[in-house]
Order: sequence, then C-alpha cells, then structure tokens
Amino acid sequence: MNTYEILSDRGFIFQVTDEEAIRKLFDRKRVTAYIGFDPTADSLHAGSLVPIMALANLQRSGHRPIALVGGGTGMVGDPSGKTETRKLLKVKDIQRNAEALKRQFSRFMSFDEDRALLLNNADWLADLNYIEFLRDIGKHFSVNRMLSAESIKMRLDQGLTFIEFNYMVLQSYDFYVLNRDYDCDLQMGGQDQWGNIVAGIDLTRRIAGREVYGMTFPLITNSAGEKFGKSVKGAVWLEAKKTSPYDYYQFFRNTMDDDVERYLGLFTFLPMDEVHTLGSLKPPLLNRAKEILAYEATLINHGKEEAVSAFQASIMKFGEADPSCTVETSSSIVDAVGGAAQSPSVAIERGVLYQGFTVLEAFVAAGLASSKGEARRLIRQGGAYINEMRVEDENQPITEQDFRGGALDLRAGKKRHMRLVLE
Repeated sequence: MNTYEILSDRGFIFQVTDEEAIRKLFDRKRVTAYIGFDPTADSLHAGSLVPIMALANLQRSGHRPIALVGGGTGMVGDPSGKTETRKLLKVKDIQRNAEALKRQFSRFMSFDEDRALLLNNADWLADLNYIEFLRDIGKHFSVNRMLSAESIKMRLDQGLTFIEFNYMVLQSYDFYVLNRDYDCDLQMGGQDQWGNIVAGIDLTRRIAGREVYGMTFPLITNSAGEKFGKSVKGAVWLEAKKTSPYDYYQFFRNTMDDDVERYLGLFTFLPMDEVHTLGSLKPPLLNRAKEILAYEATLINHGKEEAVSAFQASIMKFGEADPSCTVETSSSIVDAVGGAAQSPSVAIERGVLYQGFTVLEAFVAAGLASSKGEARRLIRQGGAYINEMRVEDENQPITEQDFRGGALDLRAGKKRHMRLVLE
C-alpha cells in the first residue's frame, strides 16, 4: 500500500495540504518527514503517541522519520491549543528533558544506519543573530496572516505574549532548515499545528523555491469526549517511573467499547484486517480485543517482559476475558500469555503433596481463595475447577498424578486462572 493510504487507513490523517501530491511523493522517493516535540517534561505522555506512532509507521513503510526535539523552541513555548502562557523552563531543565525524550523515541523506531534522525532545533536556533533573523526571515511573514491562524486567534482574548507570537516564525524556520539540510519534504503534527505547518511551507517556498507539504492528525478523544492520555490518576506517561507498565496496560485495557477499533489502528502495528475483526467483536468477547490492545501497546513501549507481567497481574486481579474467544490474530499475546494454559503461576514444594494436600489448600496456595472457608464456599457454589474439571468434593486430595507436566491448572469462576508448579 502507498504510505499515505496506510496512515489514512489506520486513522492518522485529519488534514493535508495536497493529498494527490503527497500520494505521489511517497511513491516517487524515500520521504523524510518530521514532527517536533517540545521538551516541557522529562517524559512524553500517551497524548504524544499519535505522532510517535505515525513516525514509526512511516519508518516501517521504508521512509525516514525525523523526531525533532525542541530544545530551542522549548525556550519560547508553543501557544497552540493552550489557554494560557506556558511556564518558561530553565535551559538546564530543557536540556535534561531533551535527553530523556531521546531515549523514549528509541523504543518506537530505529535510529541505526540513517533509518531515522533524532535532532534538536537548539543546534540552529540558539545562536541566531536577532537582527539578521528579523531581516532575512521575519520579512517573509505577514502579521495579518499570522493573526488569522487558529492557534493565535484562540489566545488573543486571553492574552498572547510577544515571545509566543514568535513561535510560528521559529517553527517555520525549522521546516526550512530541515528541508535545506536533510531533504525533509513533509511536516506532520496535531491539528492545532496547521497554521504553523502552512507558514513553514510558505517560508520554504519563498526562500528555497521548493515545494514541501503538511499533514495533521486528528485530536484524539474517547467516546465520552475526554482527551486521550488522561486517566483517573492524571497523565499517562511513557516513562515507567512515572506510570508503571501495569498502569499503562490498564489504561488501554479500560478503553471504552466504541474506541477499541480506532485505538487498535493507532496504537498497535496489527494488520488492519485483524483490527477490523477485533473491533467488530461484541461484548463480552470485545474484552479479548481490549486485552490485545493493552498488551500490544505495552509491548511497544515497555517490551515483552513487562507486557507479559502486566497481563498476568491483570488477570490475577480482575480475571481474564473469556478464554473461549479464540480470535485469529498475529498478536504475540497468543503465544506469550494466551488463555489459561499460560496463567500466572505459583511454585509449591513437591513435599507438601505427601502431607495430605487437598483442593482447599490448593486454592489457598494459588491465591484464588483467602482461606479454606472461602475455598469451601467456592466449591459448594460450583465455581472451582482443576484442569478444567469442576471440583465436587471439598476434601478431594491432590496428588502428583494431578499435575500435568509439573503444573496444575486452577480456575475460580469463569475468569480467574492460576497454575501451581512443582519445585
């Protein structure tokens, strides 16, 4: 597929400057495209995942992404989408944050062998001569046209500082420099960046006489209208020290039903035919799609070990989605943690089996019951299973012969699974 069609099919495209020209551009050459990220914190958050995943999909299609850290523009503050002036950070804080963001980008794309570039606009903005910049670059900007930009108009009533008014000029200059030095033909960003992107296109055309293009992403909100990337605990961060892999997993696991298919397209690399299949499931089977979404999103950001651990911790606490739902998918959740056969496990010493080990003690040891009394009630209510056979006798002994391959599968109710493993 043409890369434009891939991005469109997965839900990334809101607006473009010239759809047909961009389609042809992707067919004609290896395209270099960039997105800017201001280092206002020492971690990106889930709200930044749309642009990051767009760059990752671009690279997977054979093109070259540029992740531009705004070490220079971060000293100014982007007024786009903000109702008040950003707090200006100290230079040392911006530099520290920029280094932290570089590490996070590497989880989503490879920077080896020129496959992607990680740049900092402080390299060309920090040492600009103000008078020369006004003369050579500022002359190409019309104040009337700048005032018509949505990001500027939204702030006029609340108040817009002169330094923020200059942000558009600096971002436009970024695009010109990246086109000049790195053959960058496409700038991408959130829909609130449209005015800045168009200004950069115009500046590049005026100075270099070259055609470049722009693309924006839709503002992602859930079906309740809430901005994506927020949870009951606040922002969902990509850094594990700020948001644990388990909480990151739970954020996606708690996706609203109407958002599952859209989020699978945006935040995983699963093929779109699988995305459509998963999104078409009806509750309660849709919960399996939510598990796959959460697992894949956590896998990309935190790695397989953390994704598996988060899944296992989740089913231990809340139970698993209906294990009878066997959806055909390329998600590695099938091999890594699929179904009760891969439930979390608890080790027990082989010797306890020779001391009169019963089903009551097995369910307590597995953590599926807090006491023998609770285990007894579970059995009497018909909710206790061993190796998928319902337990009828609460005094039933457990012997080594009950362990298959050294493991005993226990289930409480429909969803809570655990394995006992002999040491």
